[in-house]
Formats: sequence, structure tokens, C-alpha cells
Amino acid sequence: MPVVLDPDAAAVYRAFLEAGRPAYETLTAPEARADYARARFATNPEPPDLPRVTELAIPAPHGAIPARLYAPKEPRRHDGLSPALVFFHGGGWVIGDLDSHDVVCRQLAVEGALIVISVDYRLAPEHKFPAAADDAIAATQWVAANARELGIDAACLSIGGDSAGGNLAAVVALAARDGDGPALAGQVLIYPAVDFAMTHGSHSEPETSVLLTHSVIRWFRDHYLNGAADIHDWRASPARAASLIGLPPAYVLTAGADPLRDEGAEYAERLRQAGVSVATRHYPGQFHGFFTMGKLLPQANIAVREIGSWLKGLG
Repeated sequence: MPVVLDPDAAAVYRAFLEAGRPAYETLTAPEARADYARARFATNPEPPDLPRVTELAIPAPHGAIPARLYAPKEPRRHDGLSPALVFFHGGGWVIGDLDSHDVVCRQLAVEGALIVISVDYRLAPEHKFPAAADDAIAATQWVAANARELGIDAACLSIGGDSAGGNLAAVVALAARDGDGPALAGQVLIYPAVDFAMTHGSHSEPETSVLLTHSVIRWFRDHYLNGAADIHDWRASPARAASLIGLPPAYVLTAGADPLRDEGAEYAERLRQAGVSVATRHYPGQFHGFFTMGKLLPQANIAVREIGSWLKGLG
């Protein structure tokens, strides 16, 4: 599929190349995390000021899972409780943390007029698959079980994330449907990774190897998975689930210059075929990762607003 970057996306990509930043696959995981953390200051927009930002420690068998709660000034309320979004950050299951996605979580809280809880799941390679999936499921269950204490309406609880976080959101939706609960109002899948087979066309097109390059995807995969057998496990590749029937309404965002483009679009279509209500939004001239770059890419802020509007539509 021919891909032409939008002028602002092309300018960001040129600046990235001119900066000569090392490719993640040439670094150790801690070095890559530090490099990713530094980059956010150049790309994240100004963070909205919120009246309540609270650090949480979610109990889990291995110890506490760090999380952060964001409450906007004017959340929607029903009987004193607000809808909520449990959010999982991107970063290939290797990089990223609460701070890397702090601004977008604040934006989503404002635009969706709801509480956002960002989850700092365990990262690979120190914690291989299924550690991140286990943490995402456990964190969502805990939020639902403690909803009233958190000011959350458990009947209006959604999940979401970008890239690896979109993968985890899709996994949580499947696990919740199949008995690990809770009932979910919606799932927001922002250029999600849903199939580790990586055989879709967009994984081999030169035009999609932008920032999230084909080689760095393999680096992320090899850090996260234990071996080839994990590819077929739906907790790693939610597209490998036997059925998508009965999943919550979905918002699926894709980008043109993204190796994950085709698998995200196919997953959205399979959800539709399974009878799931699906809203899709495609940004043909943007690259993978643009969603957090609202300081440089206006369409990132448009995407946040549109997702917030969709979340409002869930009730």
C-alpha cells in the first residue's frame, strides 16, 4: 500500500534521522528505556492540569503493580461515581512507563470526562511473557473490585492502550469475557499489536519501517516472548483467539506508516464479523507512535479528542 507521510510527520521523521539517535536494537533494554524517557520531552504536549493525580500500588502475587489515577476537573458522574479507563502504555513490552504516557492519560481524562488509571506492568526481558498480560488482567480486576473506593462506576469501566498496550487491552477483553472478569464497557486499541506471526503485508513494506522499524519489532518480540510457541497463545497474539464473539465495543486506530497497520485493520474487521460494535479511525499519513507526539503532530491531539468523544458515547 503506497504511504505518503503528512508534512508534519515527515518533518519529525527527518529530525529523528538527523539527530542520529541509536536504534533500540543496538542498546540494552535499560539503555533503550532511558533513551525513550528522554525523547518524550521533545514530543509530548503540555500536560493538562488535573485536580487529582494519585499514585497507586495494586496488589499482585509477585508484589505491587504501580499505577497512577487521573481525575479531571469535571468528570461525568452517576450517583457520585465516574466512568473509568484502565490504560496500558506502549513500548514493545520492553520500554515505557507511567511517565512516558502521563500526558496522554491526562488528555484522555479531560477529553473523556472520566477517571483514567495507568498501569505500570512488568517489562521484558526481565519479565517474559505472560508477565505483562498477567499484570494487565490483575490490575483491571483490582480496579473493578475497588471501583467504589476509587470513585469509579464499575458498570462503566473500559480498557485501552497503544501498541503493546493495545495488545494488552485486547488480551484483557478476551480474558474478561472468558471468566476472569470484569464486565467491560469498551476497549480502545490504538495501533495495537495483535499477531506475533508478523506475516501481514505492512510488516514487509519499506514505507512502514518508520521509527517502529521492522528490525526493532523483532527486537521487542525476542525480548518479550519465550520462544516461537508463544506466538500462538492468544495472551500474546489476541488475533489467535478462537472467537471474538461477545467482546465489548471497540475503537481501533491505525496509521498508514505502521508495520502493525494491517493486523490492526484485520482485527477490527474480525470484531465486526463477530457482532462487536466497532469504530475505526485511520491516519494514512502518520507513523506508529504519533499518538503521544501532540507537541509536534496536531493529529495526535485530534485522535485524543475523538477517542474521548467515543468514550463519552459509551455512557
